[in-house]
Amino acid sequence: MHLKLNLYNQCCDMLNARLEVIEKTISDIQNALETETKSTAGDKHETGRAMLQIEREKAGRQLAEIQKQQELLNRIDPETELNTVALGSIVFTSTSHYFLGLSLGELKAGTDTFYAISMATPIAKLLVSKSVGDTVIFREQQMTITKIL
Repeated sequence: MHLKLNLYNQCCDMLNARLEVIEKTISDIQNALETETKSTAGDKHETGRAMLQIEREKAGRQLAEIQKQQELLNRIDPETELNTVALGSIVFTSTSHYFLGLSLGELKAGTDTFYAISMATPIAKLLVSKSVGDTVIFREQQMTITKIL
């Protein structure tokens, strides 16, 4: 359980770091919009405001995506052990180790590397509902599930 909690917390930390960056970006854009004053070059002013509005909308979409990811992560119980691969599983295979939840890249636990992957990824789709001893073929490479946490 310690391993799953470790990987789960790493995912939480990564999402929180992204959230802080996006919230600061939104705050900076909002401040820029509020402090921008009308100049004698009115068209230039309007273009600047329009660009800031576009940036704010883009940041808003990124914020919504991070919030969706946090909701998904909150559905994972790091205390639960599973017999078949599902959301929140740590899957050890003969080739790689995976943490199924969000696509966040590499996670480290001691000397081991785990890949945080989304349930929508091709490899996750192959692994879901499988058990220890099952074999899947991904990118012409056969891998056997050796352990599920």
